[in-house]
Amino acid sequence: MPKTPLHPSPPPLEANDVAIVGGGTVLWFVAFLALLPFQGTLSDHGHGTWPWICLSGGLLGLIGLWYCRARRDAIARSRAAEAAAREAETDGKGPATRSD
Repeated sequence: MPKTPLHPSPPPLEANDVAIVGGGTVLWFVAFLALLPFQGTLSDHGHGTWPWICLSGGLLGLIGLWYCRARRDAIARSRAAEAAAREAETDGKGPATRSD
């Protein structure tokens, strides 16, 4: 069986990670608040940990939100530094013009 040629990997997709993680975090907190009034019934049926699992998911989502914001800001700073370096590199080396 002949091998198929390998294609180069496509560039990574850009996504709004902050919005995705923020939405998931909100859903975890909403689930916690929705289950909290039923804590007694859930405990009677052996599911007393469900609200606390949702609270843990929300708190971990806050950590994820902090991480995604820090990552987004670091990427933006890196891109700005690269753009400034390219601009500084081309400022002094433009085409020379002489008016003789």
